[in-house]
Amino acid sequence: MKISEKHKDFFDSVFEIVRLIPEGRVTSYGAIAKCLGTPKSSRMVGWAMNASHKLEDPFPAHRVVNRNGLLTGKMHFSSPTAMQEKLEAEGHVIENDQIIGYAQVFWDPKDELIF
Repeated sequence: MKISEKHKDFFDSVFEIVRLIPEGRVTSYGAIAKCLGTPKSSRMVGWAMNASHKLEDPFPAHRVVNRNGLLTGKMHFSSPTAMQEKLEAEGHVIENDQIIGYAQVFWDPKDELIF
């Protein structure tokens, strides 16, 4: 997939936010989109997360889930259980592909970051 310059800039902004998610916390595609001032672009955030697997540096893509705490991006990891394993290693409890206690570990970049 070839990424246009406009999308590349957007993807880079997504990557910058994702790198700031603290260990043990998670955020959603929509929260990242809102933080970037584009609240209707959560699907594009998902595309960025899919593209993030090509990054060379360690990247915490596992910390981005859907608005209900579901591991909807798990199919883009190296194995079907890799995303869950990474989250569990950070202390999360996962049942049926959903983070238990999602509201307590949710990190909202719009509230947490200063621009």
